[in-house]
Amino acid sequence: MKNIQGAIFDLDGTLIDSMTIWEKIDYDFLSKRNLKVPSDLKNKIETLTFEEGANFFKKNFKLKESPEEILKEWHNMVVKEYSHNIKLKNNVKDFLIKLKNKGVKLAVATSNTPELTKLVLEKNKILDLFDSITTISEVNRNKTFPDIYILCAKKLNLPPEKCAVFEDILPAIKSAKEAKMKTIGIYDDSSKDQENKIKEIADYYIYDYKELII
Repeated sequence: MKNIQGAIFDLDGTLIDSMTIWEKIDYDFLSKRNLKVPSDLKNKIETLTFEEGANFFKKNFKLKESPEEILKEWHNMVVKEYSHNIKLKNNVKDFLIKLKNKGVKLAVATSNTPELTKLVLEKNKILDLFDSITTISEVNRNKTFPDIYILCAKKLNLPPEKCAVFEDILPAIKSAKEAKMKTIGIYDDSSKDQENKIKEIADYYIYDYKELII
């Protein structure tokens, strides 16, 4: 990671250990309506924005609720978890402080909402470490495209080639590579089925941030 001046982090599954919460929310949301969770649901929605996800649920599960009503219910279900229960992945804070001490600019690039992102980062006492936060709502396309990473680099006033992206899912790693950035794959239980493919294309792959703290 020599010559890297900016580090861009995904939120869920990369900085915070939250993916099981989202799987539970999907399960609870559908079970409440006597619907089963399809085995391939995670892979179909992992890169979608909240709005795209709500539209996907309405169409594929033939829900009577509007996308706006679905979004509101999801938000109400998850806000308590983000306020109290979701923790950082192991050794995240120490690694962020190490980068900050080296003069590396830090950013978040997330499909989550601005409110939940700031809430969980503040609760875990790392919000002030970041120079910028970019959510998918600020660009027109989801993380299967490089737009969000390019915008992050612009906010940091850095060329993409001087930035490294930390992500836990394959489509996002591919998009970051397309943006000409270094990529670090982060292991997460929810995406372990993608582990080998991520290793094939990412510049680095880690199971714990302590591997990067030297």
